[in-house]
Amino acid sequence: MKYRGLLPKGSVPIGWVRGLVLAALAGTAQMPMAAETGGISEALANTEARLLLRYRFENVDQDGFDDDANASTLLSRLTLKTGAVAGLHGVVEVDNVSYLGSDAFNNTENGRTDRPVVADPDHTEVNQAYLSYAFAAGSAATVGRQRINHADQRFLGGVGWRQNEQTFDAGTLSLTPLDSVRVDYSYVWRVNRIFGPEGPDADFEGDTHAALVSYTPATGHTLSAFGYWLDFDEAPALSSATYGARYQGKLKLSAALSLGLQLAAARQHDYADSPLDYDADYWLAEFSLASAPLTVTGGYEVLGSDDGVGFKTPLATLHKFQGFADLFLVTPAGGVEDRYLTLATQVAGVKLMATYHDFEADKGGADYGDELDLVAAYAFSPRYSALLKYAAYDADEFAVDTDKIWLMLSAAF
Repeated sequence: MKYRGLLPKGSVPIGWVRGLVLAALAGTAQMPMAAETGGISEALANTEARLLLRYRFENVDQDGFDDDANASTLLSRLTLKTGAVAGLHGVVEVDNVSYLGSDAFNNTENGRTDRPVVADPDHTEVNQAYLSYAFAAGSAATVGRQRINHADQRFLGGVGWRQNEQTFDAGTLSLTPLDSVRVDYSYVWRVNRIFGPEGPDADFEGDTHAALVSYTPATGHTLSAFGYWLDFDEAPALSSATYGARYQGKLKLSAALSLGLQLAAARQHDYADSPLDYDADYWLAEFSLASAPLTVTGGYEVLGSDDGVGFKTPLATLHKFQGFADLFLVTPAGGVEDRYLTLATQVAGVKLMATYHDFEADKGGADYGDELDLVAAYAFSPRYSALLKYAAYDADEFAVDTDKIWLMLSAAF
């Protein structure tokens, strides 16, 4: 089995922080176990097992390649969660990605550079393995390999769309000092990226801190402040410090009509051993009107640029943003402005969505191109679902014309 080690390696400038976090979490984890006679037996007796099977066919037709990429992949995920004893429980999750047929695509590890990329390497690995201790209502400490999704995952997320999920070797504290306030802090020493457990792009190691404070003054309204200090040994040019705030709200305009609103702003600069010198801004304004069964959403998102360096989001769930064709996974040197409009509805139980994106440079005036995204999703039951998705990027002054289509079938037990 291919695997990634769970423990940090090497010395780091602020390694004492890592030691304190791990010692505190390990100490709190040991307390309830010592107090419980037969606690291990009780935890094992109440262990739950879940199985996810997710088949996906992905086709990529991209200018510059004579042949399409055709990827037929199956994700099999087994999750074991122990019962809780005095607030302590554990989770172990193992993933396997297998190919049904040949690897007629560039999975980033197989050397098939004659075809477009589909970043789903075949592998077996430990996706999650952690202990979590709930020491108060709504508060917990977690240590080990884990999923970390902050807010809408624009800056920190698990990239759950890919067959190999992004997880984090980290210590995390989640606190609710007040009913309306939540505080999440994570210290991350290894990022287990989507490119599989082996290869030069598999991991980012270093000292990364992530903090999110959310305040809900009323139902349907959330104010949050966040900070991300990314320090990567393997990719120092991606090391950055980002600070920002977000508002997300929903207003009832009438019995049948509601207004959704998202506003966000952030500032980013070089950090740690980054060889760059820049200060770039992030802006988001999004409005939606919903009147069943139709929802219309319009937005304007800017990832800015400074001195030829674009605003960076290397730990985001990037497939959710700036088009499903994934042409903007790395922000261009001139930044990017994304104006988008989405229509979503439901017909005979089938969820339908169409989104149009218009992309331009934040600096320099380049017209990058535009993209149309289409999605149809249907749940046969709580266990079985199907999804069909299409993305068409029409290039102007950035990248090349790219068409992608996906068929996905999921079963959860």
